[in-house]
Amino acid sequence: MKNNTEIKQQLLKSCETFIQKRLSNVQHNIAEVQEALTSETKSTAGDKHETGRAMLQLEREKFGVQLSEVNLVKQALSKINVLKQSDAVCLGSAIITDASNYFIAISAGEIEVDETKYFAIAPNTPIGQLLLSKRSGDSVKFRTQKFTILNVF
Repeated sequence: MKNNTEIKQQLLKSCETFIQKRLSNVQHNIAEVQEALTSETKSTAGDKHETGRAMLQLEREKFGVQLSEVNLVKQALSKINVLKQSDAVCLGSAIITDASNYFIAISAGEIEVDETKYFAIAPNTPIGQLLLSKRSGDSVKFRTQKFTILNVF
């Protein structure tokens, strides 16, 4: 059984792995589009060729936006100090409730540590905003579900 700090370290590591995979995926997509753009040679098709190039340019822009978003999330993740202890929910907190468990970091979905499931959520998500600054014993109502915070670490 891991202690609270070890649990938070593993949750953070899972988030870092998640964002690294997204970063690699976006970089791969950018490289593919760049390669396709480079290999597009001036053809006799004229308009068809220009349309193809324009579509590839749009794809490259879309992946560029995704790349900057991933880098922002990665930057936010680097600010998390899992050694920091706080009674109130803040960035880097793990929260145990009578319904679900959460890790305030980035939106990375479900993470399992020691057979316990946590939902990695960003602080700016609706549930993240509800949880921020709450303490053990506080109740939270999200949509139709009401739950009580049992532990914050």
